[in-house]
Amino acid sequence: MKLLIVDDSNIIRSRIARVALHPRLSSMSVVGLAKNGVEAVKLCAANRPDVVTMDLTMPEMDGIACIQALLARHPATRILVVSALSDKSTAIEALKKGAMGFLHKPFSDEQLVDALIELAV
Repeated sequence: MKLLIVDDSNIIRSRIARVALHPRLSSMSVVGLAKNGVEAVKLCAANRPDVVTMDLTMPEMDGIACIQALLARHPATRILVVSALSDKSTAIEALKKGAMGFLHKPFSDEQLVDALIELAV
């Protein structure tokens, strides 16, 4: 399982990449780190990830637009939104656009592991 991590925070990208090394995620490998939606679209085309963690609030291309762009090109990609947005309507919009899960920041390592396993199945 190939994982692409999309978040404008270097700290969050690094944390998700570290959590992806968890023994329960041994079949998952990080194939790219993107700081915005534009980078994510390029990395997705080059690396064809199976799973993408997606922030919603980013410069250049936000998460909602990026979800649409990724799924238009690669419909089998499974997207987990990882966002601090507490606005339920935005989360619902992301799910309507094709995201398969939502994890609210802050999150524990175990919550992230569980969410990634659920998407990888």
